[in-house]
Amino acid sequence: MRIGWRSGVAACGIWMALTPAGAQSNPAMQKPTVTESTNSQPKTETPPLPGANSFTEGQARKSLESQGYADVSPLVNDSQGIWRGTAMSGSKKVHVSVDYKGNVSANPQ
Repeated sequence: MRIGWRSGVAACGIWMALTPAGAQSNPAMQKPTVTESTNSQPKTETPPLPGANSFTEGQARKSLESQGYADVSPLVNDSQGIWRGTAMSGSKKVHVSVDYKGNVSANPQ
């Protein structure tokens, strides 16, 4: 039995109609993936970040001293899990903090 080109074209059309686009073997025939783009910027947070802090006061103090702060006051772990106190930065007294990620931050007093 001989199949003519018309039968072959018809069979190919039926196969393509029944086959999901993702299962086709020719990637050039597949539709491109469309992704949505948003105009919103990623949310960035600035330290100190609230969270469950596992540092001890001594570790937080060493972290501050390693960043160049001197005369670090006793530190208090607040309700947000941030170690807070004061220290000297050069000749200026500043408020310092160490968050749960170990981020050190300072603000003028």
